[in-house]
Parts: sequence; C-alpha cells; structure tokens
Amino acid sequence: MRFFDPDGAEYGIPTYPRRLAPDGLATRRQLRARGLRPAGQDVAAQILWHGRRPPGERTRPVRAAYLYRIDLDAPVRPMTPGRWRAVHAMLRARRTCPACQVTYPYVIPRSLGCCPGCADPVALAA
Repeated sequence: MRFFDPDGAEYGIPTYPRRLAPDGLATRRQLRARGLRPAGQDVAAQILWHGRRPPGERTRPVRAAYLYRIDLDAPVRPMTPGRWRAVHAMLRARRTCPACQVTYPYVIPRSLGCCPGCADPVALAA
C-alpha cells in the first residue's frame, strides 16, 4: 500500500495514507475542532496522499498533513480583551489605504498595495 510506513523507515516519521491514521492522532484542524492545540509538541506522524494534478502538468503532487498526539495537547487559550484589540487593529490595518489613509469596509488587495482609487489615478480624474 502506498504511503504506509508505520515504523518511519522510509519517510523518517510514521506515515499513513488518507483515512488510515491510528486513533489518538489528529491534525491541527481536528484539534481545533475539539478546542485543543498542539502545545509545542513535535509532529508524531504524517498523512501523505496525491493531490490534484495542476493543468498542464504530468505528475500529481504529494500532499502532507501532520499529526499530533491528542493526549499531549492543551486547551486553546481563551481570547482576552487585549488579544481582541490586537486582532481588530491588525484587521483595520489591512483595510486602511497607505496612500490616502482611508479605512474601507473591505480588505485592500495586496496585489495593488493601495485602494483601487489610488491604484488607478485615471479613474479618479474622470
């Protein structure tokens, strides 16, 4: 069976194919759904699978998901008022144009680097 290496001889850490990981291990998303976090522990195992083939490519990429032991996890830290203020400040910075200093109700595209109005001065002149 491809990607089945429970001893870690081939890949360095125990490796399993999709849906065949043993009980007691979970990905970060699965931990978060249970209200847990890895709490600084090292990766215990991994899941490998073939992803979708990109258009024009001949081979499919190998994708990986890292697994952590559930018994070593800790509860997620609660959001304090200070952490909420920090998150809101970060989101406000992503909505503020660095050129005109206007705060918009949407996130400014990183590809433009500023609001669409500042990025296209021809549209402002019209």
